[in-house]
Amino acid sequence: MFMDYLFILLGMVLLYFGGEFLVKNAVTLARGWGVSTMVVGLTVVAFGTSSPELAASLAAALQGSPELAVGNVIGSNIFNVLGILGLTAIIAVIKVQSQFIVREVPILLGVTLLGIFLLRDGYLGRLEGLFFVVLLGAYIWFLYFASKKDTVLESEMTEAYEDGKTTWRTYLGLVLGLVFLGVGARILVLGAVGIARGFGVSELVIGLTVVALGTSLPEIAASVIAALKKEPDIALGNVIGSNVFNILCILGITAAVSPISVSWESVQRDVWVMLGVTVLLVPFLLTGRRLSRLEGTVFVALYVAYVALVLTG
Repeated sequence: MFMDYLFILLGMVLLYFGGEFLVKNAVTLARGWGVSTMVVGLTVVAFGTSSPELAASLAAALQGSPELAVGNVIGSNIFNVLGILGLTAIIAVIKVQSQFIVREVPILLGVTLLGIFLLRDGYLGRLEGLFFVVLLGAYIWFLYFASKKDTVLESEMTEAYEDGKTTWRTYLGLVLGLVFLGVGARILVLGAVGIARGFGVSELVIGLTVVALGTSLPEIAASVIAALKKEPDIALGNVIGSNVFNILCILGITAAVSPISVSWESVQRDVWVMLGVTVLLVPFLLTGRRLSRLEGTVFVALYVAYVALVLTG
């Protein structure tokens, strides 16, 4: 049992540094190629910080733990909205541009509903997984062309991840990030499954809590840095992009590689919570187009209540 806890701790550390290496060097590479700040924020930063979820879910599915893979995605999406946005808003009020509300939040809602619909029969096959991946490609294409119509300002957040120019160190950093993420995910899943079996706790609960929190460390780091640099709106873009990526890419690639079979009864409570917090995001943002410190505190309190419900339920 001690080794299981050690595996989780070591896995989280590797995931954190792997995510940092990947994001830092991926943004440097993207900026060097002339990609706009909005596209970088909603794709490279958001998708890069979600890489641990992809690695952990894929490893779980390949090890015959589909509930852990699905629980990781659902738990991460819930934590991203309630935990990360809540904490970020407490540090600095999140102000949102109207075009962001009109365009990005409905996309997230649509993707969330689609994910729930396809999970209702308890099976996510290779064809459905490939469909998710195609939708992700369409989303990135949409962002790229939509960004040409937007006026996007350079942010301190982007500068924090940019070292000026692309060198061989950039590519080495990308490789190291991917290696750390892969090894970290493997170790974390082993520890989480060991603890789940040792205490008789379901793998779904471990995926919804320990694994989801551990693989969300890069999102936490990026969002807190953004808030401290007085760029809290970047945190919102990171969370929205990450949640879209979690459903379309993580569930998509995982199902394409290894079809996912999971009981709808075991996940229905949590997928409705995921949908609920996504819907809750809309009125909070529409109140003056911002997420205040009080509202951030409410989000964090709701997440604490959710975790208590999962652990006692």
